[in-house]
Amino acid sequence: MTTMTATAATPFPEDFLWGAATASHQVEGGNTNNDCWLYEHVPNTMFAESSGDACDHFTRYRSDIALLASLGLNSYRFSLEWSRIEPAEGEFSAVAIEHYRDMLRACHEHGLTPLVTYHHFTSPAWLIARGGWEDASTPDLFARYCRVVTDELGDLFDIACTMNEPNLSVLLAEMGLAETSPAQRLGNPTWQGAARALGTTADKVAGFQLAATEEAFEVAAEAHRQARRAIKEVRPEMQVGWTLANTDFHAAPGGEQRVARMNEDNNLRYLRLSEGDDFVGLQTYNRTVLGPDGPVPPEDGAVLNQGGEEIWPWAIGAVVRQAWETVKVPIIVTENGLNTEDDTQRVDFLRTAVTEVGRAIADGVDVRGYMCWSAMDNFEWIFGYGPKFGIIAVDRVTQERRPKPSAHVLGEIARTNGAVLF
Repeated sequence: MTTMTATAATPFPEDFLWGAATASHQVEGGNTNNDCWLYEHVPNTMFAESSGDACDHFTRYRSDIALLASLGLNSYRFSLEWSRIEPAEGEFSAVAIEHYRDMLRACHEHGLTPLVTYHHFTSPAWLIARGGWEDASTPDLFARYCRVVTDELGDLFDIACTMNEPNLSVLLAEMGLAETSPAQRLGNPTWQGAARALGTTADKVAGFQLAATEEAFEVAAEAHRQARRAIKEVRPEMQVGWTLANTDFHAAPGGEQRVARMNEDNNLRYLRLSEGDDFVGLQTYNRTVLGPDGPVPPEDGAVLNQGGEEIWPWAIGAVVRQAWETVKVPIIVTENGLNTEDDTQRVDFLRTAVTEVGRAIADGVDVRGYMCWSAMDNFEWIFGYGPKFGIIAVDRVTQERRPKPSAHVLGEIARTNGAVLF
C-alpha cells in the first residue's frame, strides 16, 4: 500500500480499493465455539435470535466472492474466526486454516484485494472463561494467534486489521447498552447465563464488543500493540492497522461538554494509539447528537430509516477529516453503510458518502479505500436479522442471493474509480 496519485477525472487514487465487508460470525453460520453463540443461547438473553446458519458463507464463499467481483468491486474485507482456528487453547485447526487459505485464493482468482481482519468481535469461549478482554493474559494469547495466522496465510494478503472497533463499547455505554464496570455485569441475565456455562461469575464475562471498562481499553490497546509486533515479525512488509468505530458527534443545546468528552473517549484517544500503524480503518454510519443527558432524538424534518434513525451520510467525511487532523496515518474506510429496507435510501446514501470521501481526498486527506457495510444482509448481533445493511439481499430460507440496485450503483462507482460522482 503505497502513496498514490489521483487521475484528472476523479479525486480517487488510481489504486483505490473499492469493496464490501463482512464479519465471520455474521455471515458464516454455525460458529458454535465462540462467545457470541453462547450469549445467543442462554436463558433471557439480550439477543433477539440465534445466528444459526447465518448466510452460510462458510460453504458459499466462492460464489459470494465471484458475485462481489462481478459487480465491479476490486476488494473484499472479511474476518477470520479465531474460535475455528484455535477451538481450544493452544490447539490450532489445519482444516480451518485451509478454509481461509482457499478464501484468499478465491479473492485473488477474481481480482479482489483481501483486507483481512484477525478479530471481529467474537472470541473463543475458552478465552472468555479465562476473563476475556479484561484479563492480563489476553494480549499474549491474541498475539500468538496472530503470529500463527500470519505464518500460515500471510503470503496471500498484504493488509491486516488486528481487531474491529475496540472503541464501539464506549458508544454503546453512552446509549445504555454496555456496562462500564465489571460489577455492573452481575445483574445482566446474558452474562449470568454465560457465567454458569463457563464456570465463572458474571463480572468476569468480558466479551470484546460490550465491555466498556477501563480494563478492557488497556487490554485491547496492548493486544493491538502485541499483535502488530507479532505480524510484523513474520511479515515485515504487511500493512497493519486496526479499525475504529469513530463517530461524528454533534451537540444539541447544553450538550457541548458531553460531545467534548465523547470525542476524547471514543475517537481521539484511539486515534492517538494508531500512531506508527501503517493505516487506520475508520467506520461510521451516521452522526450522534448529544444533549446534556445523552443522545437526543432526530430533529423534526430529518430523513429517517424505517427504524426511526436519522440518515446522515456526511458523517464519514467529518470522521476522516478529524482522523487526519489528529494523526497523519493513511486511512481506509473499512465500514460505511445504511440500515434500511428502502434501497433507494441506500443508493442516495452511498452516492453522498462516497462523494464526501472524495472531497476529503481532494483536500489532501490520505484515504486509500472504501468498504461498504455490508456485502449481504446478515446477523446484526443483539438485533438479529432485523436490520438490513446489505447491498445483496439473502433469502433467510433458501439462502438465495439477490443484488440490490445499490450493489450495481457501488459497482459503477468502483468501475469508474468514482468518476461517475464527479
